Amino acid sequence: MKYLLIIFLCVTIFYTAQINAKVIHVKDGDTVVVLLEDNIQKTLRLAEVDCPESGQPFGKNAKEFTSTQIFGKQITFIATDEDRYGRTIAKIYYENKYLSEEIIRAGFGWWYYQYSKDKNLGILQKQAEDKKIGLWQDKNAVSPWDYRKQQRAVSQF
Repeated sequence: MKYLLIIFLCVTIFYTAQINAKVIHVKDGDTVVVLLEDNIQKTLRLAEVDCPESGQPFGKNAKEFTSTQIFGKQITFIATDEDRYGRTIAKIYYENKYLSEEIIRAGFGWWYYQYSKDKNLGILQKQAEDKKIGLWQDKNAVSPWDYRKQQRAVSQF
């Protein structure tokens, strides 16, 4: 009986952690704004993926890809954390797909391995690299975290 109660609580927690929302704005490849059921807007930063910044090659392509996948659609998300800017870090699901996985598979983002344990995402990234899909067409592609570091160094001078 004790184990049934524990299983019930785990299942309940899992399903209550899933939130339904409508995507009303795509800021960039890995940041979207959703409208919750109570008409509150929330900014979500995608978990486990980092897309090129808007000033980087393929930044606009990443934004466009994310837009074509989820803009105006109902999604389900699971909040995993909050970043230093107050954005909710979330795993976004739509049409039985995991958005971060689809972005990496299409070659429009890097597996954010520093914040992810899902090695399957690394495999998908390697496959995209090998096929030269999306940003991997650029043999000198710079990861967003290195790009941001370079920009901070330049701005200090």
